[in-house]
Amino acid sequence: MSTRPPLITTPLTEDLLRGALELERTERGLLPHRLPARARAQNTDGQLAMAEVQPSGVRLVLRTRATVLELDTLPTKRVYVGAPPRPDGVYDLLVDGRLAGQACATGGNTLTIDLATGSSEVRPGPADTLRFSGLSADPKDVEIWLPHNETTELVALRTDAPVEPVPDRGRKVWLHHGSSISHGSDAASPVTTWPALAAALGGVELVNLGFSGSALLDPFTARALRDTPADRISVKIGINLVNTDLMRMRAFTPAVHGFLDTIREGHPATPLMVVSPILCPIHETTPGPSAPDHSALSEGRLNFRAQGDPAETAAGKLTLSVIRDELARIVEQRAAEDPNLHYLDGRGLYGEEDAAELPLPDALHPDAATHRRIGERFAELAFHAGGPLAVTDV
Repeated sequence: MSTRPPLITTPLTEDLLRGALELERTERGLLPHRLPARARAQNTDGQLAMAEVQPSGVRLVLRTRATVLELDTLPTKRVYVGAPPRPDGVYDLLVDGRLAGQACATGGNTLTIDLATGSSEVRPGPADTLRFSGLSADPKDVEIWLPHNETTELVALRTDAPVEPVPDRGRKVWLHHGSSISHGSDAASPVTTWPALAAALGGVELVNLGFSGSALLDPFTARALRDTPADRISVKIGINLVNTDLMRMRAFTPAVHGFLDTIREGHPATPLMVVSPILCPIHETTPGPSAPDHSALSEGRLNFRAQGDPAETAAGKLTLSVIRDELARIVEQRAAEDPNLHYLDGRGLYGEEDAAELPLPDALHPDAATHRRIGERFAELAFHAGGPLAVTDV
């Protein structure tokens, strides 16, 4: 018979979670969302629906003396037909800000996606229990960062000592929006996505609205940014507009103005930085769309190629070079009346020399080492003394 004392079950409530804009009660547990219900109701795109419910930057945060923590979760795994199996999502355990453990959940639902046909299928599965033990019995701040790339329902939390919400430490909130690169793409774990790394180095609280394939200047996303409390804001614009071939220059410029206008309705003087795309050689001067290379898929590799014609830029099709020039012009124009608006050329985060050293493995997404480099550079350029998003310790 076990002599271990029974664990305490703590209700999963909003005051124990950070990084989500809304929490949905499901039949199984608690599902974090990174877009509010009103925005989700206006969205008809399956890619964004999948991305916003993947909890990049979402974490459980609690104060406790517990030496043992158990978390029941129901993940949704993604499987791409013809591609190598994806690794299980990683849960990062931080104790007083330091990585103290990692775990993966098995089982769960399975979402099978066929990139060739665009079809998908969901197969339900069981929840799993993550267990972290051997922790100090001293009072401590504990964070469990949920997998950035795996839909996760929280089912139950158990500990061997009471838990309480972490008190406000006075840290500034950084609200960021971007594409799959900001979402986390191929980062090694949730605390090593470039926004999470930059937030840790900058001493800010992250709210990550990076949506894989879905940084498309949607008005409902702008309203979500407008309505979310924040002390610093950044928006990374460009790559998804090219690789989806969504719009031409005629639509792009007013869409950017409208997106920024909406954010400013809720944050009229908050430091706001517009970030242009990092270097992506296949789309620097070649328009989209981009598509999976089916010959690579047949070999078990995921790789992308640009399908546009560079000559089409004369008719208004967008490339990354065109977008950078226009974003710089827009920010310069607006900054004359908005001194808290700033511009960062994404090639300062990852440029030609970086691409020679650390090429994008699938031609679109950075790997784990590149996420670290981008995060460190963003923190240096944005958050450190004199940077446009610099913060002062409270």
